Amino acid sequence: MANCCDSCFCRTKAKPSVRLSMKILAIEFSSDHRSVAVLDGGRLLAEQTVTEGRDTAAVALIESALGQAKVGRLEIECIAVGIGPGSYTGIRAAIALTQGWQLALGVKVQGVDSLEALARGEQAGGRRGEVTLAVDAQRGEFYLARFELSDDGIRNVESTYLAKRKEYESLSRRPAGHRP
Repeated sequence: MANCCDSCFCRTKAKPSVRLSMKILAIEFSSDHRSVAVLDGGRLLAEQTVTEGRDTAAVALIESALGQAKVGRLEIECIAVGIGPGSYTGIRAAIALTQGWQLALGVKVQGVDSLEALARGEQAGGRRGEVTLAVDAQRGEFYLARFELSDDGIRNVESTYLAKRKEYESLSRRPAGHRP
């Protein structure tokens, strides 16, 4: 989750006067792995992830991450929110929470493609080469996208598309480095 916020700065058309030490709250609820992170620029201060499904209260998860980071709600200057693909309900909840925060406190908001955030996380973790990433779309379907990961960043090789289980399973059986 932490690396998605770095991509926010890369993708925004921010003016040079924007400080890179901006305090960021990152919210990703598009899957059963709900995540919240607090960053100061590119430095991860706290991260909370729950995998027990959607029963964990979103606000409690955010409060926990803010407490761990020792950052108050009023100190958040930007919210990076995962916009999918993924669970419609999870994405909608994250966006609604973000909109409320923006209306109440006037923070900046940046939508982040969830598969791109995963790719950036893999790249930051040292993975290189072409990867196909998947998110469960339920009902036997999967959202897939391919990325090229390099020392210079990531490049989207194939845009997100919806695939049936059979195609997804065939991808998972291919040898590493195989290109369709």
